Amino acid sequence: MNAGSGEMIYLDYAATTPVDPRVAEVMMTFLTPAGVFANPASTGHAAGREAAEAVAQARAEAAAALHTRPENLVFTSGATESDNLAIKGIARASRRGKHIVTDKTSHKAVIDACKALEKEGFEVSWLVPEAEGRITPEQLRTALREDTALVALLHANNETGVVNDIAELGAVCREAGVPFHVDAAQSAGKLPLNLDELPIDTLAASGHKFYGPKGIGILYVRPGFGPVEAQQHGGGHERGLRSGTLPTHQIVGLSRALALAVEDQLAEAERLVGLREQLWQGLATLGGVHRNAPAEHSLPGVLNVSFEGVDGESLQFALPALAVSAGSACNSASREPSFVLRALGRSDRLAGASLRFSLGRWTSEQDVERAVELVTEAVSKLRAVAGALLAQGD
Repeated sequence: MNAGSGEMIYLDYAATTPVDPRVAEVMMTFLTPAGVFANPASTGHAAGREAAEAVAQARAEAAAALHTRPENLVFTSGATESDNLAIKGIARASRRGKHIVTDKTSHKAVIDACKALEKEGFEVSWLVPEAEGRITPEQLRTALREDTALVALLHANNETGVVNDIAELGAVCREAGVPFHVDAAQSAGKLPLNLDELPIDTLAASGHKFYGPKGIGILYVRPGFGPVEAQQHGGGHERGLRSGTLPTHQIVGLSRALALAVEDQLAEAERLVGLREQLWQGLATLGGVHRNAPAEHSLPGVLNVSFEGVDGESLQFALPALAVSAGSACNSASREPSFVLRALGRSDRLAGASLRFSLGRWTSEQDVERAVELVTEAVSKLRAVAGALLAQGD
């Protein structure tokens, strides 16, 4: 990546990842006239049957990576669609009642789906995470009611990287007989997921978060779970849950990317934790730097920090050679301080002076060292300017 005359350091892997070259190579064989480009629903001829077989093999590959059966996976356009399909589909079909539980720091796909249901007469309980940013089983148990139709929570927060214990939270839901949906957009491929053992009912994931293509995602639906009301109608694809011509190349790309990520998961997590802590130790020497998620409950490659004494927008502009986010990519058009950090008790000023660094497959120690240098220089200059302006005011 270029930044003016120099190379930009990409530390925004939580927003999106590049497609792994091994994934791109296999995808190309399903795009061109010489490849398997036919509609997988056109099983009346050999070309269509070949495409259908490729989809079946890819579904099996993705299922094996997630420790579940192929028939439990529904292909969608991404985690946002998967969240909407699960949340709206379960709630609207529920016979339990019209109460939903989620939390104030969820991804916008979860929050806005729940807000849409509020307009239909559903009541939503908005949990506020504890100081570390996690939802506790006790919080969840207290929020559940006899008419609770659904609980929808993140596995890992998209801004702070903090990880919820979905096994414990799912156990609370299972004990109460309440459906449990998990947004795993940030955790799939990065944290171990054994879907056949976890007490969850539906789970959303997105290919472009683990070095696969954009525009393709997964919704896991526990066998025997239902009903889930379809939100998109047409040719009855994906067991009637999600109609639309299956994009063979994207499905194959997602599945290959997920398999590769899971194959290297433990070693990559160890490497990224080391780089993340190297980054934190370097930034902490500035002083007045706050870590917004505990190391022991965070995604391996995500570090969200707030800087005292600087303006957040000015800080981003002062880092043209560094690709980082001031929050979630889906909120980048908003100049408001992070609603996630404000919900965790950060002041508007600190929430607005925060950066999310997310490291990935091609991040090196040299990248981290350079990032520390660039941020240290930028923060020091901005603090000096702010101090000078304050002195003039006096």
